[in-house]
Amino acid sequence: MHTHFMDKLRNYDVSFSGLKTGKHEFKFEIDKEFFQLFDTEQDFTNPKITVDVLLDKHSTFLEFEIKVSGTVELVCDITNENFDHPIENQIKVLVKFGEEYDDSEEDVITIPTSDHAFNIAQLIYENVALSIPMKKLSPNVSEEDLAILDQFSPKEIEEEEEHESDPRWDALKNLKNKN
Repeated sequence: MHTHFMDKLRNYDVSFSGLKTGKHEFKFEIDKEFFQLFDTEQDFTNPKITVDVLLDKHSTFLEFEIKVSGTVELVCDITNENFDHPIENQIKVLVKFGEEYDDSEEDVITIPTSDHAFNIAQLIYENVALSIPMKKLSPNVSEEDLAILDQFSPKEIEEEEEHESDPRWDALKNLKNKN
């Protein structure tokens, strides 16, 4: 089964070894099958997403610009109805060559010099995941619905939230204390 998985993942390889330096474009269509490659507790269905990859190949490194756009179906937290949520996101990654794979640097990924392709599956996945809101509210939710929700949300939750300090507030408090 694992080899089958690797084969599927390979569909998202961008092969750069035979390419001239300069700009190259690739397009991928993402659907449910793609997300099944990731062991994920995904809370969306019916993804219809296009990935546009722009590769700028330089002699010693590669620049990738990965854009995802499309929709996923979410279930509204309030009305429980399904609605389409737009996915729009874009990341830029610099790919360098080195001894071994290393993605510890922000926005820079090092891959082994021997590699001929760069797999973008994980980047696509993260790109989409980042576009899913924490609170899933259908466009049909009214202000009244939200007000009712606030009214009936259990008080304990609010108290808990107060105990968990918000780093932004902490920073402000620290500023105030310094003066």
